[in-house]
Amino acid sequence: MWREVAGQKFSGVEFHGPVSAAGPAAAEQQLGCRLPAELVSLLQETDGIVGHDGVDTVWPLERIVEDNLHFWSDGSLADLYMPFEALIFFGDNGGGDQFAFVRTPPRSDIFVWQHEDDSRRWVARDLQDYLERALADDGGDDWYQ
Repeated sequence: MWREVAGQKFSGVEFHGPVSAAGPAAAEQQLGCRLPAELVSLLQETDGIVGHDGVDTVWPLERIVEDNLHFWSDGSLADLYMPFEALIFFGDNGGGDQFAFVRTPPRSDIFVWQHEDDSRRWVARDLQDYLERALADDGGDDWYQ
């Protein structure tokens, strides 16, 4: 399903092989929280999606774990930005802005964190809506502006 959704929006989209069956559960154990069901479903089809200009529209599972652990625990980030614990990041625009599900309370909406001003804004109602917007053929890296 996810490959079809992405491929219909951008013919040049790139996919990876799926994560192992144990991958999502291991990631959840490392993160100490459940991953959104939509994200798990996508990762079971492809371990990340590369969109326009080689941008990781959806990160591989390993990066999802590493980056979220970093954002949640790096004290130097706490001095610069509002807390990130309520978010679970899964993709970016290639220029520093990152996309996330709301972890607390769990919701399927997607928000963008804009690193220049630390703003967090709603951009899509769910993962499918996010992919359709981010991978649109006329879309650039600022499609969410």
